Amino acid sequence: MELTDIPVTTIDGAETTLASHKGKVMMIVNVASRCGLTPQYEKLEALQKKYGDAGFTVLGFPSNQFLQELGKNDAIKDYCSTTWGVTFPMYDRVKLNGRNAHPLYAELTKTPDAQGKAGKVSWNFEKFVVTPDGSVHRFRPTTEPDAPEIIDLIVSSLPAK
Repeated sequence: MELTDIPVTTIDGAETTLASHKGKVMMIVNVASRCGLTPQYEKLEALQKKYGDAGFTVLGFPSNQFLQELGKNDAIKDYCSTTWGVTFPMYDRVKLNGRNAHPLYAELTKTPDAQGKAGKVSWNFEKFVVTPDGSVHRFRPTTEPDAPEIIDLIVSSLPAK
């Protein structure tokens, strides 16, 4: 099964898949509203604005795996839009690790990071960049969304116009 075929739920409760993003560069990020890394929302939104029309999208997956996310989707949605101006797609809260990990994250976490380490999501704001050919590239939480290695990957993977 391709990542884009895995069922997901939007933050508004609609059942869907990521199929509408197939052929785009996707940055899948587990987000949290009450984390020291939460200011990364600003850079995520800046990437969405800069590259969104060129075939890129950020996809935010709230998680309370590390006990730093708000309890209700409405509160998360309101916080993200009013505090950070988030316009990229947001999804229902998910579990990232363990037996009850969401199927999307069960697949994503098979991908090793730059040091060759696969497995559990280590913290909030871990980034998985999925290129149009389906390749997954993993960036740990402290790697900023606008780090040169991420920008280079996004730009070099954007669909030809």
